[in-house]
Amino acid sequence: MGLTHPQYLVMLALWQRSPLSVKELSGLLQLEPATLSPLLKRLEAAGLVERRRAVRDERALAVMLTEDGRRLRERALEIPPAIVQRLGMDIGELRALHGALTEVIAAARSVPAAGG
Repeated sequence: MGLTHPQYLVMLALWQRSPLSVKELSGLLQLEPATLSPLLKRLEAAGLVERRRAVRDERALAVMLTEDGRRLRERALEIPPAIVQRLGMDIGELRALHGALTEVIAAARSVPAAGG
């Protein structure tokens, strides 16, 4: 699809709900705005998203899909079934794995940083 994994995650968020503010995207993806900004610039240069001043708050940037960005979703819909097939695992196993990994991530986030 010509996207890096972080760019794909941005597109997934926008396919679910567009437009989103940079702040909303940052929160959803747990990426710092400084990390997100170059991703958005590359997606914009590729013609997949547009960044505009938000109507309600001109200080905020709204990120929205372009027509090409919306069309790319059709190709993206083929990816999850292809991954499942390639892994050779059934959906129940993958859901259990997802649940376990979600618990590990939550536990890791609750541990205080070293030296602090």
